Amino acid sequence: MSVEKVLQTIKENNIEWVDFRFVDLGGRAHHISLPASAVEEETFVNGVAFDGSSIKGFRGIEESDMVMMPDPSTIYIDPFTAHPTLNIMCDIFTPDGERYERDPRGIAVKAEEFLQTCGVGTAAFFAPESEFFIFDDVRYESGMNSASFFVDSEEAAWNTNRKDEGGNMAFKVGVKGGYVPVAPVDSQQDIRSEMCRLLAEAGLEIERHHHEVATAGQAEINFRFDTLKKTADNLLTYKYIVQNTARQYGKVATFMPKPLFGDNGSGMHVHQSIFNGSEPLFYEKGAYANLSEMALHYIGGILYHAPALIALTNPSTNSFKRLVPGYEAPVNLVYSKGNRSAAVRIPVAAVTPKGCRIEFRTPDSTANPYLAFSAMLMAGLDGIKKKINPEEMGYGPLDKNIYELSDADKEKIRSVPGSLNEALDALEADYEFLTEGNVFTKDFIDNYIALKRAEAQEVAIRVHPHEYSLYFDV
Repeated sequence: MSVEKVLQTIKENNIEWVDFRFVDLGGRAHHISLPASAVEEETFVNGVAFDGSSIKGFRGIEESDMVMMPDPSTIYIDPFTAHPTLNIMCDIFTPDGERYERDPRGIAVKAEEFLQTCGVGTAAFFAPESEFFIFDDVRYESGMNSASFFVDSEEAAWNTNRKDEGGNMAFKVGVKGGYVPVAPVDSQQDIRSEMCRLLAEAGLEIERHHHEVATAGQAEINFRFDTLKKTADNLLTYKYIVQNTARQYGKVATFMPKPLFGDNGSGMHVHQSIFNGSEPLFYEKGAYANLSEMALHYIGGILYHAPALIALTNPSTNSFKRLVPGYEAPVNLVYSKGNRSAAVRIPVAAVTPKGCRIEFRTPDSTANPYLAFSAMLMAGLDGIKKKINPEEMGYGPLDKNIYELSDADKEKIRSVPGSLNEALDALEADYEFLTEGNVFTKDFIDNYIALKRAEAQEVAIRVHPHEYSLYFDV
């Protein structure tokens, strides 16, 4: 969309405010609103100033001035504001007009440019399956003398005997019993449908929605694939609309990977492929799962660099509460055309040549999508460049039930890192594939690792409530 059409949209829809947004290193969106009357063509040339020193991981106070440069192709009308508001995503620049190297969206731009300079293909397409929970009540605290969390859902398995519903409606979702039941067990059809309606109005093409496996309101909405940066933009819109729709219904939505103990967590399975113009490059009829040699090398790069990748695709301490065996967690660094505990799965049901793709199942939605998608692409391209054969590297294919293998066979399978610190160690040891073409800089990686280590340390030094159960009577 041109700047002229943006200004026309403002006029035709009686927009009062234009909301300029950018994303920080952790993937959280931030915004500054300007009166629509103050937004002119020059706004798209000069940008909107903001204080970079107030954003965690950006700049020091001595060099705090930064500029948001709006992208006209990203506008949509905010469905939640009382005053008509137009949202627009921005790139970050320094005051002298240079692209800011720590801007996650800028890294996505460079990753797409690097793909084209490699001569591999013209575009990489991504489609995340971002799961989430819808709760009725969420409370938590972490202080000097107390630490606790409490979540509740009227459909949760633990509420079969709850008496404060004005008569218990029964039909609760059992533990690991929530995969696609009909109403009245699935009580959240309407709220998911409303989320989908608003997402479609914002420009996302919705493919389906359903209840997910876990009790207490786990859900999934799928939207159509797009190019790397556009899909990351769409995921930010997706999370914004999901969380605010839940709030309008008097509920709360979270993309936290493991909010409940003892049931499935929420992942972000990422489907990906490369095209050359309109030609799909991952398809070869008759090969294993109809995958081309290029696709296999791409998988090889993903699995080879997976321990380092996971520092960017699963960047929270909570991520590793999900990455444990037994809850369909993709902890095994192998590929398979059917096994959902494999880190890379190849969908084979109802797949056309253009739909042929690989699915990296390990990520979760605490990831910054611009960084995660860019890192996955860089790992895959490294696999293509170096012709990393996943079978020769011992990464499969493995189509057996991994949990039923002998202990000796299980020991042959590489697993994901067991903690955020282990993943950060792996990133420190293996980052050169990310700095190809200056897509990620060494400064960015060092800064990112330092921020994430500080988070891990903050969690590690706090007293955990379960430690009272284990040690108080010693």
